[in-house]
Amino acid sequence: MRIAVIAGDGIGIEVIAAARVVLDAVCGRHDIPVDYDEFDWSCRRYLAEGAMMPADGIDQLRPYDAVLLGAVGWPGVPDHVSLWGLLIPIRRAFRQYVNLRPIRVFDGVESPLRDAAGVDFVVVRENVEGEYSEIGGRLNRGFPDEFAVQESVFTRAGVTRIADFAFSLARTRRGYVTSATKSNGIVHTLPFWDEVVASRAAEFPDVRWDSEHIDALAAKLVLQPARFDVIVGSNLFGDILSDLAAAVAGSIGIAPSGNLDPTRTYPSMFEPVHGSAPDIAGKGIANPIGAVWSAAMMLDHLGHPDAAADVLVAIEASLTDPATRTRDLGGTADTADVVRALVARLK
Repeated sequence: MRIAVIAGDGIGIEVIAAARVVLDAVCGRHDIPVDYDEFDWSCRRYLAEGAMMPADGIDQLRPYDAVLLGAVGWPGVPDHVSLWGLLIPIRRAFRQYVNLRPIRVFDGVESPLRDAAGVDFVVVRENVEGEYSEIGGRLNRGFPDEFAVQESVFTRAGVTRIADFAFSLARTRRGYVTSATKSNGIVHTLPFWDEVVASRAAEFPDVRWDSEHIDALAAKLVLQPARFDVIVGSNLFGDILSDLAAAVAGSIGIAPSGNLDPTRTYPSMFEPVHGSAPDIAGKGIANPIGAVWSAAMMLDHLGHPDAAADVLVAIEASLTDPATRTRDLGGTADTADVVRALVARLK
């Protein structure tokens, strides 16, 4: 495996270093060759050179099997600069149209919900179009009548492929898909989304499915999280629901994600969903589980499911013990303690 590593900013640097140690351990166990190349693309680079990555950054990443990303963001750099200067160009250039966000409530991790035992579902977020469009602009800047226009873009091809991915994934799980919508209030794009999803559902008669308005769905994720299996949503809805779901699971620090090109034509990108957390950067207390789980997703995507399963088993075991849980999970461990525990279980 040839892996491009973009550690990014803040705790991204720490959790990616941790994930690499665990990756090396499991790849050694399974005789999987792995090579890393590091790229210093980050907000630090932006502050020094005026760009998150070089002009030919996409071409530099193209030969790799996957990209492992830590986190980007730093005081003094607006969030839209870090997002549109690095993550979104990579996602779109490499057709990473699926953002896959698994959600589990693990034994030993306390959910803020009273009854969350057994919660295990996946959010499938459309990742390259929808509400996160570049179409729009601002007019009359600085005047009282200044205004902004932002256009959403939903294509039949885009909705079809994300719906097909969700229904196909459900076939490997519990056979149930929930589609997030708001077609009662958003009168063009979301009725179109509903129509395309329904047409694709007809091709998967063995998969049960329903559609929920986003506001009601957010409430049900809190009230009845165990009922869900695969949730599919647009770029904005999937983004919001997946972070809400990570909170249901007890901590955003354990939440992984994969930005996938399911065709494997281009490299996919794997990243924990937490931010760069400048307030705890450099203290050695960041939770590395989200990054490690993201690395396991990378292994699975690249054709090493047994190695990925071993990492997940090690994660499950480490989370049952307060001595190997970080402080955000009510434990006493620091980053290095968690890494040592994971590697010991893998060996």
